[in-house]
Amino acid sequence: MINIKTKLPEWGTSIFTIMSRMAVEHNAINLAQGFPDFNCDQELLELVSYFQNKGFNQYAPMQGVPNLRKAISEKINKIYGKHYDFDKEITVTAGATQALYTAITSVVKQGDEVILFEPAYDSYVPDILSNGGIPVYIPLNIKNYSYDWELIQNKISDKTKAIILNSPHNPTGSLISKDDIEQLEKLTRETEILIISDEVYEHITFDGEKHISLASSEELSKRTFVISSFGKTYHTTGWKMGYCAAPENLTKEFRKMHQFIVFSTNTPIQHAYAEFMKHEDRYLSLGKFYQQKRDVFINEIKSSKFKLKPCRGTYFQLLDYSTISNKSDIEFSEYLTKEMGVAVIPLSPFYESKESQSLIRICFAKTDEVLKEAAAKLEKL
Repeated sequence: MINIKTKLPEWGTSIFTIMSRMAVEHNAINLAQGFPDFNCDQELLELVSYFQNKGFNQYAPMQGVPNLRKAISEKINKIYGKHYDFDKEITVTAGATQALYTAITSVVKQGDEVILFEPAYDSYVPDILSNGGIPVYIPLNIKNYSYDWELIQNKISDKTKAIILNSPHNPTGSLISKDDIEQLEKLTRETEILIISDEVYEHITFDGEKHISLASSEELSKRTFVISSFGKTYHTTGWKMGYCAAPENLTKEFRKMHQFIVFSTNTPIQHAYAEFMKHEDRYLSLGKFYQQKRDVFINEIKSSKFKLKPCRGTYFQLLDYSTISNKSDIEFSEYLTKEMGVAVIPLSPFYESKESQSLIRICFAKTDEVLKEAAAKLEKL
């Protein structure tokens, strides 16, 4: 057997894959992995079929088809007041995960430090390490998952290459604030620090709150890769389509890597999205759609022993089970899946220490019937 020296010795199968597989094995309701259990809009399906039948089935341009990049540029300008040149500053990607990897790979070199905030989405650290970078972990405030800017200031060094932000935040549902934007502007001013902004849940915010994109900051947008996802917006996670908007100098570096990682993405789907994006109400109403689902689940579980953390965005809800069990979050998640028939995600894999937080994450991007059935099972605890 050939001896392979792995680049990621501490990584195996992701917790999302493990829990979803466990859900199937035990016939449990899957509130673990973050995808809807309902189909996308029928019109979008018909548009994909239309463009397939019209012969749009060969390679798309490396940077993405022009009409989709134009639609993305127009959307960003209308919502956030920032104009990106569709030809030089927007790239269509094979999902946001690929965009994140490409952005990190394009700028992070051996020995560069990259600041990220815990709990952190699981792809960030492997992306950093595989490029020889050094992750610098900063915890969000446990009470409300806000940023500690004094701590962040103290963690910045002459080796800091980039900061990774995620808002709306997976897994906590917290949002970046105007004050956070101002603090970040102040912190990075007159530095070479870059920002990678994961904004895949940009259209899913609740209770009248608005997502603040880093594109909306004239100062920060000049140093930021803004990344988003069509899958999260249009209930099409399996199509693996996203995009990156960044100033021309950053986009040049991004595309150098993008062309060799994936080259281009699904052609008929790109054309379908471009046409479907003309229906602005489909993404502008997404927050209201998911707020209703959040509230259905919250209402159904309100008399349980779980304590709910505030959820201001995304389609995830954190549940505190500390009054129910002393099990670790991984053990408790396994118990819920195998014994109670509800698959969830433990929070500890989102931390470098892997220390149990007595918190689990559920995904409420499900039909109301499924949410009610799952809540009824959890109510029994």
